[in-house]
Amino acid sequence: MFHIPSRLPTSTCRLLNPRTSLLVMAVRGRKSRTDPKAKSKAGRVKVPPPVDPVEMVVLKERFAQYGMIVRALRFEFKEEVLQQKYEQEVGSQAEERAKQEADRHRALMAWNDAENLRMRKLREIRVLKEQEEAKQKEAELAILRENKMESFVKEKEQEILQLEEDAKTFITMENLDHRIEEALDNPINYNFAIDKEGRVVKRTVLQ
Repeated sequence: MFHIPSRLPTSTCRLLNPRTSLLVMAVRGRKSRTDPKAKSKAGRVKVPPPVDPVEMVVLKERFAQYGMIVRALRFEFKEEVLQQKYEQEVGSQAEERAKQEADRHRALMAWNDAENLRMRKLREIRVLKEQEEAKQKEAELAILRENKMESFVKEKEQEILQLEEDAKTFITMENLDHRIEEALDNPINYNFAIDKEGRVVKRTVLQ
């Protein structure tokens, strides 16, 4: 057991030890590592308390949100403290730098507006040019379609004229006898042979 010095009343110290006022008393303390287990807890088995899974999920989410909020607050406070410290240390330089940044921002915005206006004018010119080119192409296509239609009409007229010219040699009921007599008077022999160049090399005599 541990013994600690303790100050007692004067009368008690005089009774126990008249030469000194200190007395070492035995006090109750913790067990040492080598002490055996208590008999009342020999068969005790530690069982952890039951955990609700739904509650555990909710608690994890809340702890995560809490940690995130605390970190954000710490970061915000740290930024604020650093900003204040920077302003205190720099002073007028920070104001001058902020003014320069504002002037630079205004200059950049003015340049951006001017560039946007320039690009808008170029875009309008390009759109007008594209519209004119589209109109010109459409007119050219219309002229081409008209020329094709005229050529088609002329070709059909030529075919009609050729058909009328060929119709003069058609066999009709009026010239049937005459065409028969003409064919009999002028027989044509189609029984002949030709070479590779298409020339007649042999002709059979009509019987």
